[in-house]
Amino acid sequence: MLLFVLGVVIIAIGVALSIALHEVGHLVPAKLFGVKVTQYMIGFGPTIFSRRRGETEYGVKALPLGGYIAMIGMYPPKHAGDPITESPVGLFQGVGYQSSEKRTAGRPTLIDEARAASAETIGEGEEHRAFYLLPVWKRVIVMAGGPFMNLLIATVLFTVLLCGIGVAQSTSTLASVSQCVVPESQRATATCTADDPLAPGAAAGLLPGDTITAIDGTPVGTWNDLTPIIQRSAGVPLSVAVERDGASLTLSITPAENEVAVTDSAGNPVTDASGAVETQTVGFIGISPTSELARQPITAVPGTVWQNITSVAHVILNLPQRLIDVAQAPSARRRAMPTVRSASSESAGSRARSPPPTSCRSSRRCRRWSVSSPRSTSRCWCSTWCLCCRWTAAISPAPLGGAPPSHR
Repeated sequence: MLLFVLGVVIIAIGVALSIALHEVGHLVPAKLFGVKVTQYMIGFGPTIFSRRRGETEYGVKALPLGGYIAMIGMYPPKHAGDPITESPVGLFQGVGYQSSEKRTAGRPTLIDEARAASAETIGEGEEHRAFYLLPVWKRVIVMAGGPFMNLLIATVLFTVLLCGIGVAQSTSTLASVSQCVVPESQRATATCTADDPLAPGAAAGLLPGDTITAIDGTPVGTWNDLTPIIQRSAGVPLSVAVERDGASLTLSITPAENEVAVTDSAGNPVTDASGAVETQTVGFIGISPTSELARQPITAVPGTVWQNITSVAHVILNLPQRLIDVAQAPSARRRAMPTVRSASSESAGSRARSPPPTSCRSSRRCRRWSVSSPRSTSRCWCSTWCLCCRWTAAISPAPLGGAPPSHR
């Protein structure tokens, strides 16, 4: 429990620190360009602590869910002579709306109120320090300073992680050696029996802790060096050089054939035109590697940062389509449901259906119903606006004007 609380505290401090640095990204260029910044705040809500230095108040608020800096003149005033813009408000905005000429009183829009509030922040003699007076390129720099700071933070953290701590990398030293070959479906619970065939690695004499140094004369330094050689050598004897307790050994191993799914560069299974997963036959000897932290060169940082940026952009760009898919899922399920038929419309010895009625009875919520052209299946729907929707069902024999079926 203590570790959990400690983790929450560390994450909260990290988030607050990132928010503070994000706002610094806005604050520094604004001050460099001469804009008056009145507040630099971390969080929202009531102020817990604040201190004024020069013309800027620095503080922390109760809810650390964001932050802001306050600059004078954020919004430009309206042009001289422009009237106050009026807009409808409320639930039915726009319904029966009249222009300002036809209204005796109007309400200013949110932008008008924002302009007025912005104008109130400009003191006498400070007009030249308003944000809106900056050239466009300077305003862009001020607004982009926060996201740029986030990118800088990510770059620094990835540099520390990759170059200082290192990332887990599989080595050519063996962590385990499988004793037998069992189906993948039984892998979690299976135990080797006398009838199970030995795994190629165990049969050749490999042991945990062995370090593979070469395969068929090709030097091997990492797991990624030996994996392709083994996979393309199914059924082919290999001469494997092994280092064990300081001594060098040479073993002969014949990889067994193993059918696995074909994957793309992201590790996702590849499917054919019919949707079936594509497979391939590769070599298998039944070993797994150890891993160790390996420090990466500084040149690995830009690629890692760019990969994370593109991953986030991919999620954001595909979010609208995912929302559409979620919204369309119930309709797709309803379309996939079989049509419900009444027992009297189809007998055991015949598939003939009775003709549909020529009209549908109106319900309490609908004023009038219409019927589609005569078919074995009728579609009755309300022809005027109401809360009920379309009915779809095969119609059993009923008197003219009978009510629609009870299944929707």
